[in-house]
Amino acid sequence: MISVLWGIVAMVLMFVGLVPLLGWSNWLVIPFAGVGAIIAGLGFMFTAREKRGRAKAGLVLNAIVIVVAAIRLSMGGGII
Repeated sequence: MISVLWGIVAMVLMFVGLVPLLGWSNWLVIPFAGVGAIIAGLGFMFTAREKRGRAKAGLVLNAIVIVVAAIRLSMGGGII
């Protein structure tokens, strides 16, 4: 559950980083989402097979944020 909430917060921050001249915030979003992915991975490892849905959702959500933020950084050079 925590990883899903972490991913939602990361996604909101990532959308802020998509605004022109605020792309620098993606430098902070990528490590934030990375921590969320680690939390989701731990939840995936220590949860019973039947109850891994939230951990999978958190992992996918954080991975999407990392990929989109990295693409945005590569487009703007991390400055704009």
